[in-house]
Amino acid sequence: MSEGQRKPKYSATRRLHLKSKLLKRAASMLVAESEEKKHEKERVVNESYPPLKLSGLSVEELQNLCKDLHHKIDVVDEVRYDMEVKVVKNDTEIQMLSQKIIGLKGAKRPNLKRVKKTTDDMLGACSDNSKLMKADFKAKLKTVKKEEEKKEEVTDWRKNVEAMSGMEGRKKLFNAGK
Repeated sequence: MSEGQRKPKYSATRRLHLKSKLLKRAASMLVAESEEKKHEKERVVNESYPPLKLSGLSVEELQNLCKDLHHKIDVVDEVRYDMEVKVVKNDTEIQMLSQKIIGLKGAKRPNLKRVKKTTDDMLGACSDNSKLMKADFKAKLKTVKKEEEKKEEVTDWRKNVEAMSGMEGRKKLFNAGK
């Protein structure tokens, strides 16, 4: 059998049945997890902040308790405000950095060509002789001799036609081809 014509291990109905069972199981696990988180949150809150016992307290003790609660609320509000400021600051920083990234992606860098350097060039770049080497750079360049193009003299074309006419002109062309 070729690889393209393999039969599946399970039929389509069996696969659909297994998929539906997996989805049901995952849904039940999500519900159980959310219930567990809810109970954990309630337990932590009850441990951290036990319920207030107000019965049997005098007016003065109730006023002190209210002042104490107001002070705690102020402290919590300050912490909440500080956290909000930090979050806003981080959000603006993230936006600035993402804009910089977008800006960098927009401007593509050109591919640089590799330049071969000899050890003498590298050592010269490190020493004080680098200024001398820069001045001597043009002296090391190869000189290229340009061949001058041969320009034919412009003559009157009528004279050329008269010279080539007849047997003598064909003889000149024949001799020129050799």
